[in-house]
Amino acid sequence: MIIAIDGPAAAGKGTLSRRIAEEYGFHHLDTGLTYRATAKALIDAGLPLDDELLAEEMAREVELAGLDRAVLSAHSVGEAASKIAVMPLVRQALVEAQRAFSKRAPGTVLDGRDIGTVVCPDAPVKLYVTASPEVRARRRFDEIVANGIPADYLEILADIVKRDERDMGRADSPLRPAEDAHLLDTSEMSIEAAFLAAKSIIDAALKH
Repeated sequence: MIIAIDGPAAAGKGTLSRRIAEEYGFHHLDTGLTYRATAKALIDAGLPLDDELLAEEMAREVELAGLDRAVLSAHSVGEAASKIAVMPLVRQALVEAQRAFSKRAPGTVLDGRDIGTVVCPDAPVKLYVTASPEVRARRRFDEIVANGIPADYLEILADIVKRDERDMGRADSPLRPAEDAHLLDTSEMSIEAAFLAAKSIIDAALKH
């Protein structure tokens, strides 16, 4: 059983994916972290971020089982990841690794930008989780402030809009809902409501 969850930054897909994986006892992979892990490996080794062959080599060595969200969430790692994520060879290497992960028993939940369209186009359940840019910026802002770090809401909003444009406008694997994806707009939804909506879709698929 593969559950593919896509959507823009800060739409709540990570929280939802982890909750679903826990509920069904499935393996979970945040595919965005695979790009961050590759970038961090390059940084740690003191290697340049603009050498595609080197980056591909690192991508093939990333261990998907032990990705540390706390370490990989650093802003500098995210910036570096966005540079290597546009490299076709890196994308190809990581997509292969993500596909291999998706076949783990008894089931998997993968979340990212191109799971339903590119990584697992045959997944029996595809969800596209979204929310308005303003709501997503507010969530990100609240999250940062809750951790005791000062933040600027308008700066976060501008960053989210810019990231959406980059994700949706790229030539290779742009962010868009798969044709057969169920759309979950969480702008007015609590995480609990979103989880229950997703659960009813997954339960229906499991009965087939």
